[in-house]
Amino acid sequence: MARIAGIDLPKDKRIEVALQYVYGIGPATAKSILEKTGINPSTRVNAISEEDAYKINSLLAAEYKVEGPLRTEVMMNIKRLMDIGCYRGIRHRRGLPVRGQNTKNNSRTRKGKKRASPSRKK
Repeated sequence: MARIAGIDLPKDKRIEVALQYVYGIGPATAKSILEKTGINPSTRVNAISEEDAYKINSLLAAEYKVEGPLRTEVMMNIKRLMDIGCYRGIRHRRGLPVRGQNTKNNSRTRKGKKRASPSRKK
């Protein structure tokens, strides 16, 4: 089992797909990483050598920001928006959609479960 950037990759998947389990690596980035290291994209993770895993790890450390540092950067960017009080920061603070989506009927993912309004009997 290969351990890359602190993540245990699934051993039965192709290396091109398994690299996408690391936060910050998508399909295009995975392809470019394998191109730079010279590893065949169709190789299974359990067939990869320690040397190839080391190549990938060293390339990630040198050129890419993944996992912990990337998560930290994203959270700091959101915190900065909230601190300066811009529109996007206010939307983050209130837990509403940030990118202009309609909130009258939808946006249950951001707003959470619908709260029941208290009904009064006459």
